[in-house]
Amino acid sequence: MRRLEGKVALCTGSGRHHGLGEAILQRLAAEGCRVVVTDLGRPDALLQSGNIGTTEEMESVVRGLREQGADAIGVPLDVRDEDQVQAAIAAAVGAFGRLDVLINNAGIGFLMEPLLEVTRERWQAVLDVNLMGAFLCTKHAAKQMIAQGGGGRIVNIASQAAKSGHMHMAAYTSSKHGLVGFTRTAAMELGPHGITVNAICPNHVTTGLGAVQNEYFAKFRGFPSVDAYLADMRNRIPLRRVGLAADTAAACAWLCSDDAAYVTGEAMNVSGGVEMH
Repeated sequence: MRRLEGKVALCTGSGRHHGLGEAILQRLAAEGCRVVVTDLGRPDALLQSGNIGTTEEMESVVRGLREQGADAIGVPLDVRDEDQVQAAIAAAVGAFGRLDVLINNAGIGFLMEPLLEVTRERWQAVLDVNLMGAFLCTKHAAKQMIAQGGGGRIVNIASQAAKSGHMHMAAYTSSKHGLVGFTRTAAMELGPHGITVNAICPNHVTTGLGAVQNEYFAKFRGFPSVDAYLADMRNRIPLRRVGLAADTAAACAWLCSDDAAYVTGEAMNVSGGVEMH
């Protein structure tokens, strides 16, 4: 199916192989989208190369999409920087003439520690990327969508942590709960312009980030190995498997299509049934 033929999609945090962002753009490209890969590009004091898409890896993701047959470009983007957000959207429009789809996928999920040990700086860093970044990108993408006419689609990649509490993830859980509230308000304000705004709430997906979480929580919860931890997780999921990046990508493609034209303000669980509210 090519339900998004000729559309242009930008996905933040999509410059890592085997990540949610790459999978989402692969699916959107298969549906006919021209795509913009973005990631931080260069590490900073907190976001080191193992936790971000470097410029080199982002370029590799772009090459992979082009080999798939997609029109694709890569743009370095720190979602915390409003000037860079505006520049990335301008680059998308400069390359493809418009912007129809924004996927707010960039996030920090690797800072796991007890609540009483969280520093103000690390708390702020998580909220700046996960929530402030989504706000800035939504603000400027929506301005472009309104200016060009024809509506648009904005999808925020939240988490099961947007619905339930998770120990040792106070900042992450707070940011994802906030992202659902932001989704609902943005949907109300942008609906008159034909722009839908929805969130997707996946359960655990073993991406590069997910693997870091596996190691941490297997040890924290006393499992003898990561395999044992994942086996216990599967037993608690009604569909008896952990999530795949392709599951989130498929939900994203549907929300971006005309099939979901009357769906907005939702926080869709993609969790195998483990989260039901």
